[in-house]
Amino acid sequence: MQLPVNSFKRALTDGKPQIGLWVGLADAYVAEVLATTGFDWLLIDGEHAPNDLRGTLAQLQAVAPYDTHAIVRPPAADTALIKQLLALGVQTLLAPMVESAEQARGVVAAVRYPPRGVRGVGSALARSSRWNQIPNYLLQADGENCLLVQVESAAALDRLSEIVAVDGVDGVFFGPADLSASMGLLGQPAHPSVQGAIVEGIRTVRSAGKAAGVLCADRALARRYLDAGATFVAVGVDTTLLVRAACELSAAFKGAPAALPATSGAH
Repeated sequence: MQLPVNSFKRALTDGKPQIGLWVGLADAYVAEVLATTGFDWLLIDGEHAPNDLRGTLAQLQAVAPYDTHAIVRPPAADTALIKQLLALGVQTLLAPMVESAEQARGVVAAVRYPPRGVRGVGSALARSSRWNQIPNYLLQADGENCLLVQVESAAALDRLSEIVAVDGVDGVFFGPADLSASMGLLGQPAHPSVQGAIVEGIRTVRSAGKAAGVLCADRALARRYLDAGATFVAVGVDTTLLVRAACELSAAFKGAPAALPATSGAH
């Protein structure tokens, strides 16, 4: 039995753009449906969606047979929770609200085994090691893990060069919703000032040799970020897709509802 290769991490290393979808409906059947639709990656969201460990496990199992990569965002960059997610078999983590290089180093330590980190050694109980059936799992696991950190405030942007320079940070994700709020532009993730900050941030990350990512459901703006050098971009949110499709179908027969959800996307 072999350790699964992290195809997403390989693609980022090669500079090949990866297009993803945000998954917040917290259901394994939905995750499996979405895994068949051609996205390079799916983000299972534990920060703003009602996902617990067992629900996340079920979605990982549902997605596993398909040619898409599951990324998980925990509700916080907590060492104990990260340990549990890695044991479930998560190979790519998106750590929210990373504000400094010191915090980034702490998250890096959480995803690595000693002596390079502080990840607890409990592989006999772990799906990630196939319950100790993967030879040399403890020696191989760090190399297949991918750590993405979220920069989503003006303060974090000011420290971006320091954060991206941390060894073990594979990529930086820019969160337009929280970033816009911290810039005094609450609810305006597509504001020109926010766009400019993200584009400049993408350039900083790429110049450091790391991957840059963002969530943007506006197709033209998503392409702008890709053109600026972003290499992992989520271009939609499952809840928004469902609501918009249902509203449009309802409107076709009953008249337009008061408002359709915005396409800019939240994260």
